Amino acid sequence: MAPRWKLLLLLVVVLLVSCGAAPTDILYRVAEEQPPNTLIGSLAADQGLPDTGHLYKLEVGTPYLRVDGKTGDIYTTEIPIDRETLRDCRNLFEGDKCFLEFEVSITDMVKGIGTGPRLIEGRIEVLDINDNTPQFSSPILTLSIPENTHIGALFSIPMATDKDSGTNGVAEYSLSTGPDADQLFSLQVAVDSDEKLPQLVVMGNLDREKKESYDLNIRVVDGGKPARASSALLRVTVTDQNDNAPKFERNHYEAELPENSPLGHSVLQVRANDADTGPNGEIDYSLHQASDTVQRLLRIDRSTGIIYVKGLVDREEESFLKFFVVARDRGPNSKSSKVLVTVNVKDQNDNAPAIEIRGIGLVTHQDGVANISEDMPIGTPVALVQVSDRDEGENAVVTCVVAGDVPFQLRPANEAANDRKRKYFLQTTTLLDYERVKDYRIEIVAVDSGNPALSSTNSLKVQVTDMNDNTPNFSPALLEVDFAEGNQPGDKVLDVVATDADSDTNAELAYSIIELAAQRLFEIDSKSGEVQVKNPLDREDTERYEFHVAAADKGVPSKTGTATVVINVLDRNDNDPKFMLSGYSFSVIENMPPLNPVGVVTVTDADKGENARVRLYVEPDNGKFVIQNGTGTILSSISFDREKESTYTFRLKAVDAGEPLRSSYVGITINVLDENDNAPYVTKPANSSYKYLPPVTPLETRVEVVEAEDIDSGPNAELVYSIAGGNPYDLFHISPSSGEITLAQEFTRKHNGLHRLVVKVSDKGKPPRHTTALVHIFVNDTIGNVTLIESLVGHSLYTPLDRDIAGDPNYALAQRSNILYGSLAGIAGVIVVIVAVVLIRHKLQKDTKSGYQAGKKESKDLYAPKQGPKNGKGKKSKKGKAPKPAKPLEEDEEASLQKGLKFNLINENVNDSPRIHLPLNYPPGSPDLGRHYRSNSPLPSIQLQPQSPSASKKHQAVQDLPAANTFVGTGDNNSTGSDQYSDYSYKANPPKYSNKQ
Repeated sequence: MAPRWKLLLLLVVVLLVSCGAAPTDILYRVAEEQPPNTLIGSLAADQGLPDTGHLYKLEVGTPYLRVDGKTGDIYTTEIPIDRETLRDCRNLFEGDKCFLEFEVSITDMVKGIGTGPRLIEGRIEVLDINDNTPQFSSPILTLSIPENTHIGALFSIPMATDKDSGTNGVAEYSLSTGPDADQLFSLQVAVDSDEKLPQLVVMGNLDREKKESYDLNIRVVDGGKPARASSALLRVTVTDQNDNAPKFERNHYEAELPENSPLGHSVLQVRANDADTGPNGEIDYSLHQASDTVQRLLRIDRSTGIIYVKGLVDREEESFLKFFVVARDRGPNSKSSKVLVTVNVKDQNDNAPAIEIRGIGLVTHQDGVANISEDMPIGTPVALVQVSDRDEGENAVVTCVVAGDVPFQLRPANEAANDRKRKYFLQTTTLLDYERVKDYRIEIVAVDSGNPALSSTNSLKVQVTDMNDNTPNFSPALLEVDFAEGNQPGDKVLDVVATDADSDTNAELAYSIIELAAQRLFEIDSKSGEVQVKNPLDREDTERYEFHVAAADKGVPSKTGTATVVINVLDRNDNDPKFMLSGYSFSVIENMPPLNPVGVVTVTDADKGENARVRLYVEPDNGKFVIQNGTGTILSSISFDREKESTYTFRLKAVDAGEPLRSSYVGITINVLDENDNAPYVTKPANSSYKYLPPVTPLETRVEVVEAEDIDSGPNAELVYSIAGGNPYDLFHISPSSGEITLAQEFTRKHNGLHRLVVKVSDKGKPPRHTTALVHIFVNDTIGNVTLIESLVGHSLYTPLDRDIAGDPNYALAQRSNILYGSLAGIAGVIVVIVAVVLIRHKLQKDTKSGYQAGKKESKDLYAPKQGPKNGKGKKSKKGKAPKPAKPLEEDEEASLQKGLKFNLINENVNDSPRIHLPLNYPPGSPDLGRHYRSNSPLPSIQLQPQSPSASKKHQAVQDLPAANTFVGTGDNNSTGSDQYSDYSYKANPPKYSNKQ
């Protein structure tokens, strides 16, 4: 067995394709009888064909071959390839090769079936192996040899046959004899036309009377490795004398036999001659080593050697007949000879073209029906059409066409056309549409070139398979419906319907709602498309629903069409009018004129249309307020006075116009706001009062507290205190919130005396109002002279408020006077010297000229300045009595008054002339301060004196300050209460006033 397997391995697949050969030249070699899955060849590796992204499919070659779909590798199958049984290898002559044809289609899977497959053709040479044993025609062979045959005579032994060929065929014969025939016979093998002819050689004298027959053993061995052998019994019969064997006139007979020849038709006659006479010269003819086919088709006349047609001869079945004819004489020891006869069957146009339609690539056929998808591109092959004619020559030249008006045509499948066997791709010429045409009956007509021509037809039904190439369609694509609110769950809203031009599962639709939000409110029957509502709808919550429904078919891949569903929710009067707030509170300013807006209310109704049209009513309707429908504006019919009534309350009723009517109420509160129409008034201290402080008063000592009130409310009654004047040395500080005055700086010598602080009390109204108060502070070591202090306070009431009264007014004047006196003394000394010199010189000159009068008194210098008194005390008037008229004030009396009061204006220059003295009594026409106390009149509380001339900047009028009250201002910088002063006139005899009040 080992040598046999070595042989098998040596014979496995040899690639014989030369570089650049056409696909039809692909040739492989493989030994027959290979086990399953033996690799024969690899199309991808051997031929440079693609090995990825392509599908290889075996079209021709079954059942002996199979192809790997990815690599194109060709393998054997479970059915072994037997060279001796292959149809095309049965009647081969010695040396002829055996081929097995195959076809493989290659489809590009990346580009798809629409690009069309590629057809590869090739052949496999089946190599013979020694799988058959040579056999004799019979296990007992007989041979007749005449007695007295001369030594060396040759007699043919029937040949053994071997189905194998070449070296695996018959290789040698051997003869074994018994002891009685060892010296009589031997074997000689002759070679004729590569055939080995065994011949028996007579080596001794045969005597029939001694022995009539001999049994020999002949053995035949083939040339295979290992060799195969068989044997047969060769029985040699010794007969009477027959000297000559028949001899054929030719060594080889050839003839042509038209196929379809009638029975009894004479094919040829073989002739043999025999030199003997009598029965020894009479010849019988017979067929020798004829195959079953030859014996079925032909017969030979035993006497004449004429070969006749015995059966129906079909060239397409057997185009060549090969056999031997044996001529045997009729002698007692018959002799024979044989001759080779070959008959070529001549073709007649007796076969119509054969049309074979089979699947190609991924397109399979079943029961004559091919299925192709409608989405295949133009030029997609649906079948491989092979047209052949079993005839030959012109009779086998076939023309093939597609009959009828169908969108298909034939295209040659390969370039190397074979006249006997043509292959075509049946491919599409237009795009197919299942929805338009679902199937086609394609008829293919083939006509040969014989005379007369023969034709045939074959048909293929092509069914267009539906592809899911149509999207479900909604018509219309926008579905709008009105649906009333307040529904019941499960109520039907609408039906949605979609259509699909596809068929079967590609047209089976399933409906769904796309948006998740809509799925919570609505549901759709997946089969019928009925949309139902899952919950009650409220138009006031959502008036319009818009969502998308989808219709998806069940194709692969699935296609989906969508439509928009719009649901308009119709209104019902199910909502009361609703005020924006649960209660309204408005504020108005007092003194506002009637028919002015007080406030605006907002009322809404979640319903729509008439159900949302709302009217407003005032309840109770006492005529004080009206409401404007449409705007919701509340108007007052009265003017407000907060001091009389500060709050108003009533209700508003809102009624819609729906059916039935719905209403609601809301409470309204009107608060009358305070207007800043009252200025603050000071309750403490009085303008004419004063506080005493010794010079050694410590810092932060509380001096006085200014107390004030404001009858307004809110910010209009919040007061702020400030020092507006009379604090040039920043000795005092006032708390803005409490009005407490404290000492901020230590006193010095110059601070002794009366200090007048002008305190401004303002509210926080808009615009603010204020009043002014005077706080007098007397700084001195003692307080022994109260009358003097009161006089000073009385004088300050008539001093303009922009003039500071702060301490001793003569302190600075005295310091300046000392400097002035020193300077004047120096100047006077110089002048005296100069005058003395001048006088001396003048005297000398006068003495010389005699023009001088001695002892003349000069006149009084009226313009010489006088120094005022250092101190003095004023006279107290009697309490409760009116002051008496005073005589005209002379220059000396004026000096005496200034000395007694120790009072002067601080801001006046020492050289101002004439000096101003303030009257201590109220001038005629002073304002009624008591009446002014609660007045907010914008008129200034200033009274001009009847004889007032126009005031200069140095002679400002002093505001008439009351002794125990304050003045008010409107809050601007032009306050008439404290900051403005009228012109005044100087009175020579001011009336006296009481120092105590």
